Amino acid sequence: MSQFENVSVTKKANVYFDGKCISHSIELADGTAKSVGVILPSTLTFNTGAPEIMELIEGECKVTLAGATEAVTYKGGESFDVPGNSSFQIEVLETVHYVCHFG
Repeated sequence: MSQFENVSVTKKANVYFDGKCISHSIELADGTAKSVGVILPSTLTFNTGAPEIMELIEGECKVTLAGATEAVTYKGGESFDVPGNSSFQIEVLETVHYVCHFG
């Protein structure tokens, strides 16, 4: 799916890590929350509340989930799951365009 239909978009961007990660929060008609954004080349650590699925639309990164000893490489068209109340480190090798699916 290349687009979402019937969504509400928060106009103000979520800006994290001095602008290295910028996203917009969206809500689907059924109440499902997602964020759509870009992460520029960098190494960042994100903390999660709810479980997340990070869907990469484009780009390439290495991800180390909390408790893992090795990073896994992901590219556009792939996704990875992050447990709730956890964290992950992401090393962005090529600007990542993503959709974060919450819950």
